Amino acid sequence: MKQHWNKDWQQIFANNNLADFDAIWDLTTEWFEEPNKRRGGWSGVIKLDLNTAEGKVSVFIKRQENHITRTLLHPVRGMPTFQREYQNILRMSKHGLPIMELAFFAKRINNGNLQAILITKALDDYIPLESERFLDSGDLINNAQHKEKLLVAVADTLRQIHRHHFQHNCLYLKHIFVRPDGDGWDIKLIDLEKLKWRFFKQQAVFRDLYTLYRHAKGWSRKDHVRLFQAYRQEKQLSAKSKTLWHAIEKRILDKRR
Repeated sequence: MKQHWNKDWQQIFANNNLADFDAIWDLTTEWFEEPNKRRGGWSGVIKLDLNTAEGKVSVFIKRQENHITRTLLHPVRGMPTFQREYQNILRMSKHGLPIMELAFFAKRINNGNLQAILITKALDDYIPLESERFLDSGDLINNAQHKEKLLVAVADTLRQIHRHHFQHNCLYLKHIFVRPDGDGWDIKLIDLEKLKWRFFKQQAVFRDLYTLYRHAKGWSRKDHVRLFQAYRQEKQLSAKSKTLWHAIEKRILDKRR
């Protein structure tokens, strides 16, 4: 069995009678997300409160069985999709990028079935950017300057991951978590299963900015332009930036036809 504990979490789980794979696998509680049955198996998520000396802390526990993806290194048997997310969390954590905190990962073969568990700390103080609370009519945006800081914070986060040639590859608003921080914002990215490293950084930039623009429901074109300006760190877009912007808009128009 392959297993990885975050040392800061291992004792917490032991104190909650969840010291090993079997104890975590056998947990019976309501699903936070109903099991997804595909890829030849199933995959589901629960949310659990753990007792600590400082009070309760929440974690998300993802469990799956025979829910695999095939890669060049695992072309036949495949690998658990959570293993890919686990590896991506480690890769991004190495660079100090703003993502969720890993607590535990393990995989095993049990009676011929490939099982995996991935546990991360819940972002309880954060809100997904898809929430209507972030719209101009919502309660989280105080004024134009406050919204400007939000767009700049998101842009800075994306530029930070692209600097390391990472492509989120599934950059929807529901995967960008935000927490008010004084008059600013703290950002975390989730759902790293499809993350890719690109040799050419521009591929990551185009794909993620295009995906965000296309799927950001409720955002105005002005919002997208301002985020793009903040991403490029240009008040007046350069010729190179304009070329990229027009390419993104053209792709979106082509998709809508």
